[in-house]
Amino acid sequence: MAAGAGRVGVSAAARALYAAGMSSTDEPAAGPQESQGSRESRESRESRESSAPASQAEAIVNHAEHSISEDAIVAAARERAVDIGAGAVTPAVGALLCVLAKLTDARAVVEVGTGAGVSGLWLLSGMREDGVLTTIDVEPEHQRIAKQAFTEAGVGPGRTRLISGRAQEVLTRLADETYDLVFIDADPADQPQFVVEGIRLLREGGAVIVHRAALGGRAGDASANDAEVSAVREAARLIAEDERLTPVLIPLGDGLLAAVRG
Repeated sequence: MAAGAGRVGVSAAARALYAAGMSSTDEPAAGPQESQGSRESRESRESRESSAPASQAEAIVNHAEHSISEDAIVAAARERAVDIGAGAVTPAVGALLCVLAKLTDARAVVEVGTGAGVSGLWLLSGMREDGVLTTIDVEPEHQRIAKQAFTEAGVGPGRTRLISGRAQEVLTRLADETYDLVFIDADPADQPQFVVEGIRLLREGGAVIVHRAALGGRAGDASANDAEVSAVREAARLIAEDERLTPVLIPLGDGLLAAVRG
């Protein structure tokens, strides 16, 4: 493959799906040379086949989501997340965060949205032993509970930096190009701003990961244009059009948009 060819294709796909708000299942209209009979035959065939890929994809995702087992500490943190009404990543998303932390040899990680510490535990499990997780949440109670989870997991106090405050303000105080991984799990409406800051923080070879990138499929629905959908599409456009990044949309949890720099 020619240099840069893959990057162009990925970017175009992301723009088509998000920036333009086009559903990935949209099909072009019948061409002027297509006969009525052949068009009806094609439509009949597509009608029969359309349900199979969808159900197959759902089965694959369901299998992936249920193929991961969590230890008692993560399970307890997940239960506390339910108790306090804090969202938590699914086990498969958590496992992917661990894998990405390992792949980037992550020593410095930023997390936007501490919750009860479920995603933080998964990130820490993939980071270097001398790695530090900086996790930001506007709710002090969430961070208190997350700290409990980290302590139960035997994570030393020097490996976590819990910052209580608005991520919009905290992120601006972090140094450029000094982080290996940035995980954004926050209000979709704030995704564009967090993506801009997250990209700024990444070192060469680092990755930014945005959770809730699909919004239950609404992000790819051409008829959906509410504020949340618009914000998610804008965040994806910012990533897709940044020539330093190579992105991919991963259908786990509520959708993960991951991009590596370099």
